Amino acid sequence: MKNKGFFITIEGPEGAGKTTVMSDVVTQLTAEGYDIVSTREPGGIRISESIREVILNNAYTEMDGRTEALLYAAARRQHLVEKIAPALNDNKIVLCDRFIDASLAYQGYARGLGIDEVLAINEFAIGKLMPNLTLLFDLEPSIGLNRINNHGDREKNRLDAEGLKFHQLVREGYQEVVKRYPQRIHVIDASQTQEEVTENVLNFLKKSIELRTN
Repeated sequence: MKNKGFFITIEGPEGAGKTTVMSDVVTQLTAEGYDIVSTREPGGIRISESIREVILNNAYTEMDGRTEALLYAAARRQHLVEKIAPALNDNKIVLCDRFIDASLAYQGYARGLGIDEVLAINEFAIGKLMPNLTLLFDLEPSIGLNRINNHGDREKNRLDAEGLKFHQLVREGYQEVVKRYPQRIHVIDASQTQEEVTENVLNFLKKSIELRTN
């Protein structure tokens, strides 16, 4: 029998709306009877959430890029062994807000550490457990930052505070990652309304899940 565990990640720059859309999608899929485990990175479990507080803390502006990359990888490892892998072994559908591609784009490309170098760190952390499918929310960085600034309720973290140039590099980094994994990554136009993006994501995921499980 084919293993029905399905590991789906959602990626994108700051302000792309992925977290909000993912919440709506998870609610809808769960209501329709899909066995979903929803989680996020960095975080998802106790130790990784504690590491998240360090990584995103606005007070730690002196954090070195390699330190940042290693902290993400450490949080990812614990999250994987404690939550993601067990859920997949139980044949569940795991939807994760960010995973390895974020490190490749943010630290590997935008921080200038090198995609291959950051990939090596993360391969040590996760072994061979890569996502089966990744949805990349693509958005012009200036639009994303404007959304953040106009969203008074959204907590602004250390990465949000980076300048426009950094976020432009993040977008370029994601584009490079797409070139490396074109079969795995599906690009979503995040400039559409939240309702349109949610509908597009729902339809695509349902088709993908059906293909995966049948």
